[in-house]
Amino acid sequence: MKFEIKDNFYLDGAPMKIISGAFHYFRTVPQYWRDRLEKLKAMGCNTVETYIPWNLHEPRKGEFRFEGILDVEKFVGLAQELGLYVILRPSPYICAEWEFGGLPAWLLKEDGMRLRVSCPAFLRHVEEYYKALFPRITPLQITQGGPVILMQVENEYGYYANDTAYLEAVKNLMTANGAEVPLVTSDGPYPESFNAGSLPGVLPTGNFGSKTEERFAVLKRYTGGGPLMCTEFWVGWFDHWGNGGHMRGNLEESVKDLDKMLKLGHVNIYMFEGGTNFGFMNGANYYDKLTPDVTSYDYDGVLTEDGRITEKYRRYQEVIGKYVSLPEVKFSTRIERKAYGVLKVRRRVSLSDTLDTVSRAVPGIHPQSMERLGQNYGYILYRTRLHTEEKLEKIRLWDANDRANIFLDDWPILTLYDRELLEERRLNCPISVSKNARLDILVENMGRVNFGPRMERQRKGIDQCVQINGHMHNHWEQYPLPLDNIGLVDFSRGAKISEEESVMAEDGRKGESSKADSGRGGGSSKADSGLQIPAFYRFTFMVEEPGDTFLDFSGWGKGAAFVNGFHIGRFWEIGPQKRLYIPGPLLKIGENEIILFETEGKTADVITLMDEPDIG
Repeated sequence: MKFEIKDNFYLDGAPMKIISGAFHYFRTVPQYWRDRLEKLKAMGCNTVETYIPWNLHEPRKGEFRFEGILDVEKFVGLAQELGLYVILRPSPYICAEWEFGGLPAWLLKEDGMRLRVSCPAFLRHVEEYYKALFPRITPLQITQGGPVILMQVENEYGYYANDTAYLEAVKNLMTANGAEVPLVTSDGPYPESFNAGSLPGVLPTGNFGSKTEERFAVLKRYTGGGPLMCTEFWVGWFDHWGNGGHMRGNLEESVKDLDKMLKLGHVNIYMFEGGTNFGFMNGANYYDKLTPDVTSYDYDGVLTEDGRITEKYRRYQEVIGKYVSLPEVKFSTRIERKAYGVLKVRRRVSLSDTLDTVSRAVPGIHPQSMERLGQNYGYILYRTRLHTEEKLEKIRLWDANDRANIFLDDWPILTLYDRELLEERRLNCPISVSKNARLDILVENMGRVNFGPRMERQRKGIDQCVQINGHMHNHWEQYPLPLDNIGLVDFSRGAKISEEESVMAEDGRKGESSKADSGRGGGSSKADSGLQIPAFYRFTFMVEEPGDTFLDFSGWGKGAAFVNGFHIGRFWEIGPQKRLYIPGPLLKIGENEIILFETEGKTADVITLMDEPDIG
């Protein structure tokens, strides 16, 4: 088969209207791919679009992964089985509100690295990545019997820079590695963006969520008589922690814009289903302050985060039905929501008490960033002894991102976030320091910025020094904590929750006065004596029939959650997200385990698994 771009899109010589929906395979468990694609087809779409995230497929330099949730070949093959065409976006950078815009964090280890420009080191890494990726995706092209009809060269490059030589280099790498289908770019619908982000011989497309006629009028100036396409028709928006409530689009206006788009051109609906930022994969934005995105990427999409059909779906289906015949599709995947009820804490252990089982100290004269230590995501603990101080009066972390909890002999003394890390902090009251007092600084990577020039300043942890009472403090033990080894947490070193405590928790009668007794049953950690230090908490529950469920973390402060070893994402009491989605395929018949890593010392005695989400 042959797919061409002339005055329109043509498939084997016949005009084709692309009606596509964005669905990222890496944000949904593979067991549900078929369900989402069937729903996409039933709505009237003939195409599915997905990014390809470099940072997941090459998590460490030269180490490539294409299995499980990263099996892009299986995903594309499933789309073809269902009669769908595919748009692939294998550009080095994807944005997507994804960690570092999809770029691998290990790029930041190299001094002098410049991103997304004609930097020989950056382009060398892209070339080596493409040599591993393209042999997998080139056979999926329509020219070779597959369903892939388009590929994207770069993503919203006109918002970032104007080095067209770089764009040309990426295009040439794609074609040299076997790209045969037509190529596109996608940019914001403004002359400046198209002027900076377009390439000769590559179809420019637009990303926007409103004012269709006006946006297409601008785009038309750049297509050379070619078709008009909105590659990202934004139907909602993403949430960041503390934004005050779940972002929702205007359905009535959105329906009108979709109708206009299909009259005038072609569309890719962003997002058909948003899915989930599993693990530490949420991105962040930085304009006047740091705004990390929440775990849910619901996006107010056409389907909910867990794949439910919405009123938006039904309204879009009506519009699409005006332009194409809607197919009859039988949904073949049985998915149920389950409420597994209240779970009580069974074991707890402080980070300090199990630190040597989950990490190994890297000594250093001065602290180093995560990237310099070969770590990409999660947390890092910097530990030292204060041997020249008599009092602790002020502290400053130089070249630090994003959030730091500081402890003196396990007592919390400061929490610094964003801009607070850029300045010297004087304690409200100087603290007397005992000889060789232990200072711990736990720094969290909240998600690397995924948009704009600040991407090049995303080393996490502490990259220069720690200044105490006006001078640099030397000699540190550095403990990387990516938490990709959650099974190594040794709960036997902590507290087993007594039956008495469990009963008190169930009755809701446990108060602050009982914290002093909370360590009985084993262990000597100060976390078990009520101090507000980071700790792990273990829960178990029995399952007879696995189903989708939602972890309600009311009463807990901030941290990360793991289900049977799988990292389902971050939680934070400031919302707007109040529950974390647990896909049913992550559960098993019999006993299941949930572990929370909580960094603020703000805990409840229970969590609840519910059958409804709450994203604010």
